[in-house]
Amino acid sequence: MARAVGVLFLSIMTQAPPLIPRPEGLYCPDGDFYIDPVRPVARALITHAHADHARAGHGAVLATRQTLDLMALRYGADFTQARQVAEGPVQMGGVRASFHPAGHVLGSAQISLQTSAGRVLVTGDYTRSPNAACAPWEPVACDILVTEATFALPVFHHPAPEGEIAKLLASVAAFPERAHLVGAYALGKAQRVIMLLRAAGYDAPIYLHGALQKLCDYHLAQGVALGDLRPATVERGRKGDFAGAIVLAPPSAFAATWAQRFPDPVICFASGWMMVRARARQRGVELPLVISDHVDWPQLTRTITELNPRETWITHGREDALLRWCALNQRAARPLRLVGYGDEPE
Repeated sequence: MARAVGVLFLSIMTQAPPLIPRPEGLYCPDGDFYIDPVRPVARALITHAHADHARAGHGAVLATRQTLDLMALRYGADFTQARQVAEGPVQMGGVRASFHPAGHVLGSAQISLQTSAGRVLVTGDYTRSPNAACAPWEPVACDILVTEATFALPVFHHPAPEGEIAKLLASVAAFPERAHLVGAYALGKAQRVIMLLRAAGYDAPIYLHGALQKLCDYHLAQGVALGDLRPATVERGRKGDFAGAIVLAPPSAFAATWAQRFPDPVICFASGWMMVRARARQRGVELPLVISDHVDWPQLTRTITELNPRETWITHGREDALLRWCALNQRAARPLRLVGYGDEPE
């Protein structure tokens, strides 16, 4: 069987590839466009609005309406010379492209390409876990699966996020005199944490660092019911106002004087990386919350098994372990070795 898979892999690779890794990003020659390029290009298809996937300066951008809106909020209305909303299949040269929910953040999409080499699915970043702040992940049939590998190690089995929120609320109840500062990336993670708190019955005001306000306002305008949100501003001599409060901020804010405004704060951080204790210690996190917006190892291998592509291409993450898993399961796979993508640099 292994020999047969090897022959299949070689036969596939003798065909002209539908996508080519280049310094700018993943290039589609038949359609003459890039997907999530890290440098300015003439035509870009964007999976979602995180800064390591969505850059300003492209000649033309095709993305979901929400991704285009979020890019305009973050980079200004002139972030591209031309924009097109992906409302249905779009023909680009010899390629037909369509966008499908990825479950990662508001507006995030997997991009399906109908090419001469078959159906190619570029997942961008995705998760199969429920996320009330955006549309859920959608399975899309494909011949070639291009998958992220952020948490592609068998050790990464992320717990249910509801249990992590229960830990946060238990700490709030146990330390009513202390503010709980929750580090959460501005786009996606902050809104997901808020929705998880609301689903757990927490209806008190949630306080926001100013860097989160604009993006939360956009989610509210899109019908995401975030509830009572208030600015995390402190007047001199009024630190006690935040006793027992939950305050969300970008993780970078904890290293600034801003965090000193709050009464003996409990430092929390919501991230899939909080499974790694050394990362929590490095950041001075007292209460790590393992809440991820990426597929973990079981979700990743399940996705490959269920979609059953003839070939899997692995990108931006831990490629080696997943390559090994594919080999052990007689699945053709290759690494793309793309650079320029990081851990949600928000």
